[in-house]
Amino acid sequence: MILLRSIFFVIWFYGAMTFWGLLYMPAVLMGHDRYIWLSMRGWGKATIWGLRRICNVRINIEGSEHLPTGPALIASKHQAALDTVLPAQFVSEPVFVVKRELIDTPIFGFYMKRGMIPVDRDAHAKALKDMLRAARAAIAKGRQIVIYPEGTRQEFDAAPDYKPGIAAMYRDLNLPVTPIALNTGLCWPPNGILRKPGTVTLKILPAIPAGLSREDFMRELESRIESECQALLPAQLRRSGGP
Repeated sequence: MILLRSIFFVIWFYGAMTFWGLLYMPAVLMGHDRYIWLSMRGWGKATIWGLRRICNVRINIEGSEHLPTGPALIASKHQAALDTVLPAQFVSEPVFVVKRELIDTPIFGFYMKRGMIPVDRDAHAKALKDMLRAARAAIAKGRQIVIYPEGTRQEFDAAPDYKPGIAAMYRDLNLPVTPIALNTGLCWPPNGILRKPGTVTLKILPAIPAGLSREDFMRELESRIESECQALLPAQLRRSGGP
């Protein structure tokens, strides 16, 4: 039954992406950027509805009092594709740092090319420079950047693997960083189509102030996110010894 529900949900998920993507595509082509986020929010609401009705997955979003206002940098744990859908529900105009390959995908890629920050991970130093340049432009427009410090989806019980890109952005933009912890991998694994029933939580944490050294910042970011992610897991699934 879980497999059958999961298959129905995958059809619903991509069908909703197609519907909301095509609906606002003409407006985006005409240069009306706000429709990028209207499309993302519509897709996100449909995804949340489908998870609840088809897969019996409930979603809790906690810590909204910690949401930044104005230009900001948000660093989120990444366990499932769901993590890239939910931020548009509580951030007005999120600019995502995404891997370069995604901009070549149908419909989704169309939106990723417009206003997001694609990163070619094989370009190394050039990729970092391009990312920082695009980040400055986004911040100048008053946008809020969402970055996944580990660069890719991880199993909920995987050891942390934080990349230096977030530290470079933190230093270059001189902004506080708002961490996000979550446990979405419990119901939506990073790979495969199974969607397991249950409740998942995304928790917005207090911001890390600007101005820390690289080492102190990375240590604080990893500690806050990983400790909260562990706290969101059932006791029997928590790693021993902390992050």
